Amino acid sequence: MARSTARKRALNTLYEADEKGQDILSLLAERIAEPGAQTPLPDYAIDIVRGVAEHRRDIDRTLNDHSTGWKVWRMPVVDRNILRIAVWEILFNDEVPNKVAIDEALGLAKTLCDDDSPAFIHGLLSAVCNDIERPVDDGPSRSGTVDAEHTDDHADDQPSEPGAQNADESAETTGESE
Repeated sequence: MARSTARKRALNTLYEADEKGQDILSLLAERIAEPGAQTPLPDYAIDIVRGVAEHRRDIDRTLNDHSTGWKVWRMPVVDRNILRIAVWEILFNDEVPNKVAIDEALGLAKTLCDDDSPAFIHGLLSAVCNDIERPVDDGPSRSGTVDAEHTDDHADDQPSEPGAQNADESAETTGESE
């Protein structure tokens, strides 16, 4: 089965877990045991779902660090899970070139999201890629790994005011528009 199809199936699983507020890995176990009307999940879809579940805090922190004005919890469910898949592929799956991860995310966004989502997703993923490709001496790395400066960050904390952003976050964003 093609990886594009596996990404779509992984997205379905992540979306369902997100909408239900269910633990990702428990839902994955259910889908593996009982695929329902669909064919069994492809191995790569399982890898994606497990990878996103394992690294979700780092993935969400990376998205929050690079997003201008939209924290992960404010993003539409489909958009945030497309982004989670792509960031997992960019940061944690060396088999997938960054350009492919972005192109696949855009393909999903163009068919499943509203008209503004592909530009937002493209800008955000490009910012993540640009940041991880920056040489170490060009500033602090934002590769999605936890560093001493951000060990007390909470990726899923909600600001007290919608759209609130502190000065440090504003200075770290890349200027990509939504």
